[in-house]
Amino acid sequence: MFDRIRRYAGRLGTFTQERPEGARAQRAHNLFEAAAVYVAARAEDDQDRIEEAAAWVSPEALSFGVSELACRAVVALARERDETPAAVARDLLGLPAA
Repeated sequence: MFDRIRRYAGRLGTFTQERPEGARAQRAHNLFEAAAVYVAARAEDDQDRIEEAAAWVSPEALSFGVSELACRAVVALARERDETPAAVARDLLGLPAA
């Protein structure tokens, strides 16, 4: 039984899918790459790029990536300014100091 599984798995590893001539290989994008492109495109108001990046991953994954990017950006900016992340976040959103 295990020999049969091993042979089947071996065939899967050697199988190559043929692509039509001239077709570009599609590279999978990860959620952080999608989030970075999406946020940068939003900052530059580039609707085509926003839509492209949003199509790379699921809406949930993009939301998580954007949230993670925001957290990292606030922490980095807080370190640079020598302020708390809360103060930086409020300042970026135009909220009064707490």
